Amino acid sequence: MLPRIADSLSFLYLDMVRVVQDDTGVCAQIRVNEQRTDTVYIPTAALSCLLLGPGVSITTRAMSTLARHGTSVVVTGSGGVRAYAAVLPDSLTTTWLEHQVHAYAEPQRRLTVAQRMYQMRFSVEVPPETTLDTLRGMEGQRMRAFYQLLTKQHGIGRFRRNYDPKQWQEQDPVNLALSAGNTCLYGIVHAALLALGCSPALGFVHTGKQHSFVYDIADLYKTDTTLPIAFSLHDSTDPERDARRKFRDDLRLLKLLPRIVRDIQALLAPQGDGHDDGEEEREPRTVKLVHLWDPKAGTLPAGRNYGREDN
Repeated sequence: MLPRIADSLSFLYLDMVRVVQDDTGVCAQIRVNEQRTDTVYIPTAALSCLLLGPGVSITTRAMSTLARHGTSVVVTGSGGVRAYAAVLPDSLTTTWLEHQVHAYAEPQRRLTVAQRMYQMRFSVEVPPETTLDTLRGMEGQRMRAFYQLLTKQHGIGRFRRNYDPKQWQEQDPVNLALSAGNTCLYGIVHAALLALGCSPALGFVHTGKQHSFVYDIADLYKTDTTLPIAFSLHDSTDPERDARRKFRDDLRLLKLLPRIVRDIQALLAPQGDGHDDGEEEREPRTVKLVHLWDPKAGTLPAGRNYGREDN
């Protein structure tokens, strides 16, 4: 029911193909020439998420098979760097959504997740009594220091992060490349959250937007991905296009999707709290597809008429 990080087929990206269902199974077809069509069968039962890039068409029968096997389907941009829409199977477990809601609803647990994010992002220990305001201040100082380091490495002088949609074309190449790269990164994170069944709206540091949790998770990887790319394009004549292409090319080397899923699971359910890091085999957990909630008794079996019972 859960995406396995140890399984290299947890996520599969396709583009420029036709996905159909034949007598054998779901397959991707690509037209080589007028006489030849290559076919590759998709192991739907082993997939957690199928990413459909540009140029993909898919039949209803193929979608039905993917839904029956519990595979999420996400419509993305080129290289999977943007998430436009998603079809989630009815059998997708709510395990990670429940972990997210429990952590989000209680202020202290929400702060604890924010502290874990900071530790994961900067590899430093955070005292339990550290407040969110203090975390923001520490984060700002570290990011300014990282900006200064990159400006020295590339010899571009002073840099100031600026994002103004009203004056988009007046921004310097680094800011343009960084905004374009971050948009690509948000798409990757969004696809991972949807595949897990989490809510992109329930953030722990960011709040008030439908993609608040997307921004939270994306911040974990900017210093490794979009920031170095943006500064390397300081003299580019088309920094937005070059940032998207370089991010997409580097994505194969970074293997970012499995890393994102693993980090989300570690944040919401750390070791000893139901988290499975995918590095060891465990007994498959029994998941009820649907049950009823009761404030006193907890969860109750569904598919049962409780009105017939004696009170």
